[in-house]
Amino acid sequence: MLEKIFIILLIPVVIYVVYYLLNRTAKNNTAIKRVLSDEGKNILEQEVAYYRHLSVADKQEFETRCLAFLDTVKIEGVGVTLELKDYMLIAASAIIPIFAFKKWTYPNLTNIMVYPSHFNADYQFEGHADRNIMGMVGEGAMNGQMILSKSALEYGFENPNDGQNTAIHEFVHLIDKTDGTVDGVPTYLLDKAAIIPFMNLIREEINKIKEDRSDIDTYGMTNPGEFFAVASEYFFENPAKFQKNHPELYTALSRIFEQS
Repeated sequence: MLEKIFIILLIPVVIYVVYYLLNRTAKNNTAIKRVLSDEGKNILEQEVAYYRHLSVADKQEFETRCLAFLDTVKIEGVGVTLELKDYMLIAASAIIPIFAFKKWTYPNLTNIMVYPSHFNADYQFEGHADRNIMGMVGEGAMNGQMILSKSALEYGFENPNDGQNTAIHEFVHLIDKTDGTVDGVPTYLLDKAAIIPFMNLIREEINKIKEDRSDIDTYGMTNPGEFFAVASEYFFENPAKFQKNHPELYTALSRIFEQS
């Protein structure tokens, strides 16, 4: 009688243990085997020049990082339906500037809202003539948020040689902001001894823009934070031309982003 009672009591325990082990194994296998779909890979191959130039092993790393980013950041369309291409371009924009830093996770970003087109300072994208913002990183009540224009996002990858990419620009702002301020000096990525020389270099380059002696976008002379983001767009989009026209700045950004 006692043996029967023991068996009856043991059955649910065995069922639970078996279920737990199977469920844990399934989850682990999913994590191990989870790879980017062929459609996602094709989008990266066709649209993202940075990805195309990577080795086979680095492409796999890039794909894994894109998936991890999409798992941790919520992306939603506002007044627009998002397609896989939009998600992949946003993920690629996030990974490109931090690709050398395997554990970087954008701690200051939780949500990305994608508008159909340019918007204004009141976050409106319809019926206003002052809609000239293509992307922005939120402050104050909007902290942790990013807004991107879908049209600007896609345009940024249409011509990989024009040195302009709105999404990369905004993610560089987030990198800059990791130390608390968007000031053009990402102290987390700079040795202390390199901070003042880099600040001086930024000032020199801004003066060149003002004097019409630079091909860096004029928006870069707004302030050091915008200069850093604008120069980084150019650096990642057309590194060969950037190195030729701005060798000292190219060397500085190569060290900051650990690009060979």
